Amino acid sequence: MEKLAEDLLQEVAIFGGIKMEIIRHLLENASKKALEEGDVLFQEGDDSQCMYLIEQGRIAVTKAWQSQDYLLKELSVGECIGEMALFDFSPRSATATALQPTRVIEITSQRLLEVYDRDLEQFTLIQMNLGREVTRRLRETDRCLFKQRIKAQVIDGVVIMQD
Repeated sequence: MEKLAEDLLQEVAIFGGIKMEIIRHLLENASKKALEEGDVLFQEGDDSQCMYLIEQGRIAVTKAWQSQDYLLKELSVGECIGEMALFDFSPRSATATALQPTRVIEITSQRLLEVYDRDLEQFTLIQMNLGREVTRRLRETDRCLFKQRIKAQVIDGVVIMQD
């Protein structure tokens, strides 16, 4: 277990205020994945039961529509991806692709359930932090959608985008 991973996890909002012993537990035997540029971490529609912490590199999050991929966001060191999987176990809502050599740490729902068994207070704090992160991202999405909405004008049934 690398000291760097422990320090990085402590700096991630989702794990803010979490005791070092719990962080060590989450990292103990955690899978690490090394990706080369262009490698896909997960695809839209894949089953999901884990999230990832980006330890090195950058990842593009894209969504497909009408056979075209659209960039939703780029994530980098210290950011998490796939955290919605820890709430709803629904299929992945987007595709994550490495933009450069990237290393991620996998944190599974099983590991979080072990935290529940060990320390309910710490588990609750992680869940609250996850909720805050998902809410923060939802607010950002709402802001972007609204920004696009006010640019759109409907004239005779046709949507016209204003600059």
